[in-house]
Amino acid sequence: MKKRVLLGMAALFLSVFLAVAQEIPAGVVPAFKKGSSQELNKYMGDKVNLILLGSSTNVDKQKATAMMQEFFAENKVSGFNVNHQGKRDDSSFIIGTLMTTKGNFRVNCFLKRVDNQYLIHQIRIDKTNE
Repeated sequence: MKKRVLLGMAALFLSVFLAVAQEIPAGVVPAFKKGSSQELNKYMGDKVNLILLGSSTNVDKQKATAMMQEFFAENKVSGFNVNHQGKRDDSSFIIGTLMTTKGNFRVNCFLKRVDNQYLIHQIRIDKTNE
């Protein structure tokens, strides 16, 4: 009986985890791991709020891609770890650590649902003190 309860709870936990994980498009994390602005472009909304090292700007998708390409060129990416992710109503987010040749950066990536898909509407990148 205990095994059934534990298996049931594990299955429930796994299904809830997978449902939350699906709110983040599968290609977003690999795009950060590669430092690929072109891959991120596929998941951006028409307008993106970019906050790069304290400088905030609202730009269209094309300009956001160019700015992220410039950031990745200046900070060669060696990895990306997801520290936390979640979902609330019609929005979701990822918080992670971007490892580069110039140090680590905290990345907050916020997505909102538009026409049954989640698109990036804000990327915030700040230098960490680690």
